[in-house]
Amino acid sequence: MKLTSGKLAGLKAVSDDRGVIAAAAMDQRGSLSKYIANLRGGTSDDHDLVLFKELVTMVLTRHASAILLDPEYGLPATHLRNNAGLLLAYEKTGYDATTPGRLPDLLDHWSVRRLKEEGADCIKILLYYSPFEASHINDFKHAWVERIGDECNYHDIPFFLETVGYDVRGTGEKTLSYAKQKPMVVSGSMAEFGKERYSVDVLKVEVPVEMAFVSGTRSFKGARAYTREEALQHFRDAESMTDKPFIYLSAGVTNEVFTETLELAGESGTKYSGVLCGRATWYDGIKVFAQNGGKAFEEWLEDEGTRNIENVNKALKAATPVYEKLGAKSFDELAR
Repeated sequence: MKLTSGKLAGLKAVSDDRGVIAAAAMDQRGSLSKYIANLRGGTSDDHDLVLFKELVTMVLTRHASAILLDPEYGLPATHLRNNAGLLLAYEKTGYDATTPGRLPDLLDHWSVRRLKEEGADCIKILLYYSPFEASHINDFKHAWVERIGDECNYHDIPFFLETVGYDVRGTGEKTLSYAKQKPMVVSGSMAEFGKERYSVDVLKVEVPVEMAFVSGTRSFKGARAYTREEALQHFRDAESMTDKPFIYLSAGVTNEVFTETLELAGESGTKYSGVLCGRATWYDGIKVFAQNGGKAFEEWLEDEGTRNIENVNKALKAATPVYEKLGAKSFDELAR
C-alpha cells in the first residue's frame, strides 16, 4: 500500500533503524501525581510531573526510537528527547467514572492541528474498550474514534489507537475469570479497530493473556487460565484479527514480566511491530523521585532505568518492521 507523505514521515520518525517502534511511554498524569503524593504523605504539584517527565525523556530516549508524552505536563520534555520521535496524547487522563462504560473524552484545549504544531510526529488516543460492553456504549466509542481518525487524515499524521480492555461485569481485571475472557477482549478490539473506517495507522494493544495465569512461565502465580501452548495460540489468534501494524503496551507489569511477555510473543511467531513501554521501565523509580528528589531519580534512570529499557530492546529482536506489515520491503517503498 502507499502512504501519504505525512503518514509516512510520522511512522519513520518513531521507528528505529530496523523499522521497529521501540518507544518509551511517559503520558501518565493523574495516577502518577497521586502515587508521588502518597509516597510523600500527601504532597505533589504540577512541577513534579513536569520534572519527572523531563528526566525520563532526557535519559531513556537515548535508548528509544520515540517518546509518548502528554501536552498538559510533557511539552517541556519534548525539547530533551535526543532526536527521538514524538507521539502526543490527545485524550484526557482516566475516564468518566460517573457514567457506565468508561467513556472517553478529549483534552479541552487541544486538537490534532495544535498537537502537530507542537511537534508531534504521531497522535495517540487511549480507549477503554470491551466487545462485551452494551452496544449503545460501544457505538458511542466507535463514532468517537471515527472522528479522531478523520481529523488525523485531514492533518496527514499517523493515528495510534491504544485499546485497554476491562471487565464489564465489574469483578476486576486481575481475576482468573477475566484472564479467561481477555483473549476474546483483545482479539475483538483488534478486529473492530482494524477496520478501515477508523483510519487507525497503528494499533497499540495489550497482550492477549494475563501472564500470571500462564502455566509454564516464570510469571505464573499458581492459578491457570491457559497452558503455555494455549497462550501462544492466543497471540497468533489476536494477530489474525487485523492486517494493521500493532505494538504492545506494558500495562503496568514489571520489567521482568514484560520482557518474558515479549519472549512469548516471539516464540509464538506473532508479527508485532514494537512496543510503547512505560511503567515497565521507570515505575520502580517513582519512590526514588518522591523521597529523594530529581537528582537521585536521574541517577536511578541512568542505572536501573537504562537496564530496564535495554532488556525490552533485546526482547524486540523478534519484532517485525512496520513497513513489512504494510506489505513493503522498506519505508521508501511505501512512498512510491
